[in-house]
Amino acid sequence: MEMKWKKVHRYIVFKIEEKSKKVTVDKVGAAGETYQDLAASLPEDDCRYAVFDFDYVTVNNCRMSKLFFITWSVSPEASRIREKMMYATSKSGLRRVLVGIHYELQATDPTEMGFDKIQDRTK
Repeated sequence: MEMKWKKVHRYIVFKIEEKSKKVTVDKVGAAGETYQDLAASLPEDDCRYAVFDFDYVTVNNCRMSKLFFITWSVSPEASRIREKMMYATSKSGLRRVLVGIHYELQATDPTEMGFDKIQDRTK
């Protein structure tokens, strides 16, 4: 996966096109962008998938990089039920084709995908 080995992108956001029902790339974050940039790019009233390349240093001072698969499915009040169902049913198919994913995170509001949640998963 180009994102993992070449470090060209920090994150990729995917969406499902309503008419074609196909998963497409919605936004790509440049290598210098942050997790906060990814979180800010997610819509408040729509579902999305995202892959984030998280770089960190272990307690043994080793530099590591792990890919996170994030399911952003906003609260029921903010999105349509049909849309949430499309994202729920296509998740496993997309997840299978994304090579090198280490962790998954599901969030329905910004507090569930804070930077501390990402850090906690890598400990």
